[in-house]
Amino acid sequence: MTVEEGSRAGLRARLRGPVLSVWAKHDRDSDAWLPLWRHMEDSAAVAGLLWDEWLPLSVRKLIAAELPGGVEDARRLAVWLAGVHDIGKATPAFACQVESLAQVMRADGLEMRSQRAMGAERKSAPHGLAGQVLLGEWLEERYGWTVAQTGQFTVAVGGHHGVPPEHGQITALDRHPQLLRTPGGSSALWRRVQLELMEACAAEFGVHDRLSAWRSVKLPQPVQVVLTALVIVSDWIASNPELFPYFPEDVPRTDEERIAAAWQGLNLPRAWHAEEPTDDVQELFASRFALPPGAKIRPVQEAAVELARTMDTPGLLVIEAPMGEGKTEAALAAAEVLAARSGAGGVFFALPTMATGNAMFPRLLHWLEQIPAPEGARHSVLLAHSKSALNEDFTDLMDRGQVKALDLDAADDQQDSQPYSRRTRSASAELVAHAWLRGRKKAMLSSFVAGTIDQLLFAGLKSRHLALRHLAVASKVVVIDEAHAYDTYMSVYLDRVLSWLGAYRVPVVVLSATLPATRRRELVEAYSGRKKADSRDFDAVAQAGEYPLLTAVAPGGAPVLRRPAASGRAVDVQLERIDDDLALLAERLENELEGGGCVLVVRNTVRRVVEAARALRERFGDSDVTVAHSCFIDVDRAAKDASLLNRFGPPGKAEGRPAKHIVVASQVAEQSLDVDFDLLVTDLCPADLLLQRMGRLHRHRRGGENQVERPVRLRTARCLVTGVVDWTADVPEPVRGSVAVYGAYALLRSAAALLPHLDGGPRRPVRLPADISPLVQHAYAGESAAPPGWAQGMEAARARYDELRADQAERAATFRLGAVARAGRPLFGWVTAGVGDADDTSRGKAQVRDSRENLEVVVVQKNEDGTLATVPWLAPDRWGRPLAGLALPTDQVPTTLAARTAASCGLRLPIQFSYAETMDQAISELEELHVPAWQVKGSQWLAGQLILALDENCQTQLAGFTLRYSKSDGLEVTRT
Repeated sequence: MTVEEGSRAGLRARLRGPVLSVWAKHDRDSDAWLPLWRHMEDSAAVAGLLWDEWLPLSVRKLIAAELPGGVEDARRLAVWLAGVHDIGKATPAFACQVESLAQVMRADGLEMRSQRAMGAERKSAPHGLAGQVLLGEWLEERYGWTVAQTGQFTVAVGGHHGVPPEHGQITALDRHPQLLRTPGGSSALWRRVQLELMEACAAEFGVHDRLSAWRSVKLPQPVQVVLTALVIVSDWIASNPELFPYFPEDVPRTDEERIAAAWQGLNLPRAWHAEEPTDDVQELFASRFALPPGAKIRPVQEAAVELARTMDTPGLLVIEAPMGEGKTEAALAAAEVLAARSGAGGVFFALPTMATGNAMFPRLLHWLEQIPAPEGARHSVLLAHSKSALNEDFTDLMDRGQVKALDLDAADDQQDSQPYSRRTRSASAELVAHAWLRGRKKAMLSSFVAGTIDQLLFAGLKSRHLALRHLAVASKVVVIDEAHAYDTYMSVYLDRVLSWLGAYRVPVVVLSATLPATRRRELVEAYSGRKKADSRDFDAVAQAGEYPLLTAVAPGGAPVLRRPAASGRAVDVQLERIDDDLALLAERLENELEGGGCVLVVRNTVRRVVEAARALRERFGDSDVTVAHSCFIDVDRAAKDASLLNRFGPPGKAEGRPAKHIVVASQVAEQSLDVDFDLLVTDLCPADLLLQRMGRLHRHRRGGENQVERPVRLRTARCLVTGVVDWTADVPEPVRGSVAVYGAYALLRSAAALLPHLDGGPRRPVRLPADISPLVQHAYAGESAAPPGWAQGMEAARARYDELRADQAERAATFRLGAVARAGRPLFGWVTAGVGDADDTSRGKAQVRDSRENLEVVVVQKNEDGTLATVPWLAPDRWGRPLAGLALPTDQVPTTLAARTAASCGLRLPIQFSYAETMDQAISELEELHVPAWQVKGSQWLAGQLILALDENCQTQLAGFTLRYSKSDGLEVTRT
């Protein structure tokens, strides 16, 4: 608190007469209310505390850099905007809404028509827009600002309910001045009240003598965004009656006591302040990641940390290195350094899927527990995806906070009041999932987040409260994993988000084992913000063929390349074609497994997974074949992943590796599972994904370099490539399911790149990691020559591919956020023609992924007597409580344990149910099992869910399909 602030008189002392009757908040149940002056002062005080204790240094520096008085100016501006944000409530259009309070104001001379008399006209003057107009007028009249100068400041007032006003809305309000001041005798009084409040705010919050100096400022749009977000957060906290009681107050307090009690009740964790580690890189990794005795860090890890330390300005760092090379640890170590250098207040680790997010979350927690922290420090953490409330690592951290989260612009998020347990952790800093930082709009404001890439892409989607998402990412170091995994549609959003992150000067770490050079250049150019005319500096980025490779660029800067040595870990993989014949596959595996061994069979569709597993079980028996794909209920999918890691994970960590076993899996085996197999069979897929699959082959040394602990026949790494109708055709023809998933062109380019390595070709075997980059670049290079005889087929496939990419880019651009505009240009219309609210439901994800909306259900069992229960094969929980067959009564809310267990059995139905007509029919049939008793406020686990009831044979009919489910094979769908 500054000396000036310590001598403040308080807003109330600066006001007299009718202005004191202007109201801001009202509770219909109790008839309690809050004067506008009180809410203004509360909001300003919260903004000051957020600035001092919660807002990261990086964001404070971003704002301060644009103001003549630096940090002091920046704080004053933030506090003043938060204080004056609701000035639009001092208007007839707002005040008429509560007749009893309007009558008090009329008695003081502030005349207004009734709400009914105003009718639809009121919609032209939402109080945010009204406040923006009033504040702009005052700045023009009082300080000589021009209209062009005011908007960049006043938009924070106009946009504090989530959507900055559009030019048309501003013009429309200009045509209805009676909404701002009632015409006639009281017009002058309305004007006096409004001016009195704005003058009092300017004096109380110390900006009177600064506004003239700020007239020449041109605020960059990123600064306008974070100021708007800070106003929103301040308003939401100050609007919580549990923290800031309405009048009459239960306990009379001074202003200072009121604010202190509220802040103590909120108990918000302070901003993380990273200290740059001074250890050498080996010591840093040993202290953060518990390296085994004698283990040495990899060259790429050391080089990544050194580059993070020596970049002129923290910026974008792209780490390309082989699978299993420790990129995740390199990213976290670099993030700690970059956070210390930039002042970032946290880390967001973005991953492709919920499964990879779940796998990353405990690793993030473990890293956090190793970071030195002051005594008593607390960090807010989040697992950011739609099923996070079912993740035990996350729910263990749920704080039983005293504060109920309040979102004034939407119904209370159900997550805000869910019952969570908390388990004490031993950590340098206490890790909590803070109660106030819950709900879809605020959760990403937590300091440390692991979640799906969608949460990052939403920052590029025009949507309500986008400013909050931008504040969330602007406050952190952002890590983007598996950067090769995102298609053209998602890349359109990702590139735009990177351009904004560069404008915010947010450090970003991008990870990939198989990144095409053209994509590397696009990512670096997007972040740098350099104009296309300067693109010659980036030619070297696209031309670099070394591997591993580090690429760095600062905002507005030129790229820097580093070429660390390979670690020396190498695997030679022999590639062989095999016909797409299940009987042949079974016979081949029987021969290969004569001496035992563990095989991974990866298929490109769930149907092919199930068909292959069925054929292999006939040959090997049920106990020797495991199925893994995406069509399992959530709890079974998590158990599958845990089982795979437990049986096929690294030596020393995995237990009970079977002597002989076959895992038949879909793409779920490609990413972020540290599993190791003796033999790989895979459908033909794009080259980068094929290499990811090879990363699960001889991933670890078992018995030294000669792999003597593997079966003799399988000590040489081999990959059998199938999924092609006829390998001997003039142009190979991939199976239909693979074409539907990846497109013919990507598959043919992959096959062309692999040809020299197949069946004793001139470049056999594939040498990992040396061949990773050459294979990826060959498969994705725009002008690679087609193999003899393939040209016509490749050209036709290329035409379809180019058409699809153009279509994806065009559709993605529809709701994509605009580029960062010139400094000083207001955010008016920033999210015009947007999607409304963005969230991580299947519908929300479909906005940033080129996928159809999925239908999600909760799977239960319907007994013969018609009662419902949880499915019968569930194992007890970690406290030994049975979960199988728990009753789900339909005349009341089930017990918390039963309801949560049922919710953990969520299932995303396959693509057959994503087509409009089938989806509509399926929803109609599912809604026949609508349980009114489950839709009440206390039923947060099951309210609003579609229930899929299986009979006692685990079958049902839905929309013309027969659905069968088993714990071993998941969901099978056949047309009835």
